[in-house]
Amino acid sequence: APAGGHVRIMVAERPAGTEVSVENTGEDIDPQVLPRLFDRFYRADPARAHPTSDGAGLGLAITKAIVEAHGGRASVKSAQGVTCFSLVFPHSGE
Repeated sequence: APAGGHVRIMVAERPAGTEVSVENTGEDIDPQVLPRLFDRFYRADPARAHPTSDGAGLGLAITKAIVEAHGGRASVKSAQGVTCFSLVFPHSGE
């Protein structure tokens, strides 16, 4: 998060299951990019990548695959200076 910003981690029970969310303040993610963030090897803006990072653009794709393998779902939304990644895991036995 930028100076003066925040990162918030939340866990909540929802009708669909347990939701784990990570929210941070900062610049919005372009709405056209949001649907692709979970694609393998996708990088939203290579110009903003950390110069010492060797990331391959797989982290979110792997996260989504693991969550879906357990019957859950992964999503992201970004608006008004807040970006929120959410993982929903179904209740046991569902």
